[in-house]
Amino acid sequence: MTGIENLAWHRKLAGADAKILILGGAGFIGSNAASRFLERGAEVVVVDNLSRKGSRENVRWLDDRGNVLLIEADIRDAALIEGLFREHRDADLILHLAGQVSVTGSISDPRTDFEINVGGTINVLEAARKAETGAPFIYASTNKVYGDMSDVSVELNGTSYRYRDRSLGISEQQPLDFHSPYACSKGAADQYVLDYHRIYGLNTVVFRQSCIYGPRQFGVEDQGWVAWFAIAAELGKPITIYGDGKQVRDLLFVEDLVDAYEAAAANIEWVAGSAFNIGGGPKNGVSLLELLDYLGERSRTKLPLTHAAWRPGDQRIYLSDIRRAHDLLGWSPRTGWRDGVARLTEWVRANRDLLG
Repeated sequence: MTGIENLAWHRKLAGADAKILILGGAGFIGSNAASRFLERGAEVVVVDNLSRKGSRENVRWLDDRGNVLLIEADIRDAALIEGLFREHRDADLILHLAGQVSVTGSISDPRTDFEINVGGTINVLEAARKAETGAPFIYASTNKVYGDMSDVSVELNGTSYRYRDRSLGISEQQPLDFHSPYACSKGAADQYVLDYHRIYGLNTVVFRQSCIYGPRQFGVEDQGWVAWFAIAAELGKPITIYGDGKQVRDLLFVEDLVDAYEAAAANIEWVAGSAFNIGGGPKNGVSLLELLDYLGERSRTKLPLTHAAWRPGDQRIYLSDIRRAHDLLGWSPRTGWRDGVARLTEWVRANRDLLG
């Protein structure tokens, strides 16, 4: 942590009397965040419509971990969300993690993608504004807001792409450029969240997250690709590579992401209204083929692979420049991608019955 950390917020969130409101709290990231606070004895309010695979299993897991309240709700229901925020206006931290998270899903059904990610986020922001909450409000955005970054020079280096002149990755100064309905909806919500600080004074922070992975990620082919590869490798399912497989992403273990949420909350006095690129950084950059090789080594099998055409809007490479998060939040990833993937595969092996 940095010297500018707000110790009052930090102590509050670390205490047993904290109250955490997590929209999308039954999802992969939400359930891991909820578990962190439940372990400390905090009260956690989970808001989720339980539509995603694994969400009900995550709720059952959380039920055994502490004082959790599940509210089954959809963020598209403005009146319900407004009433919920009114009832829980004493929350000490708000994590807005709910949303439509699939690029391919947004292409097949752009209206639903818009209604959830933009309309739902407006409902959440308006509910927070009307409840006059002063709590840190952290929104999970995406690196997809930067589009295909055609202005950034990329070259092929063996089994992976690399930047020619961005060795530290993509910073927050990169122009926004939306290249899919998903990027449009998440990018619009991203900007609304920042503007609600400027116009209404909400203590909002945007995290433009890269590739998050870890236990309790019920990955499928079009979303959560690291977990999907680990699940497919363990269960012997076929894996399709879209493009040449040399695409590179910076992987961030979910526990490190939750650390970043806490760091933003602890420093909210100084960083409200800011956006941060949050990922594993260049040290945790890995191509699809390199990850598959590692999974094959761990499973001691040759993974069955097929290839298909590139997906629309797929970036050849994305690596987060995380220096701003380090400088302002005192945060850096602690988990190397190999160690994190090993922990993910251990969870997959222990939960084959849930993943088959």
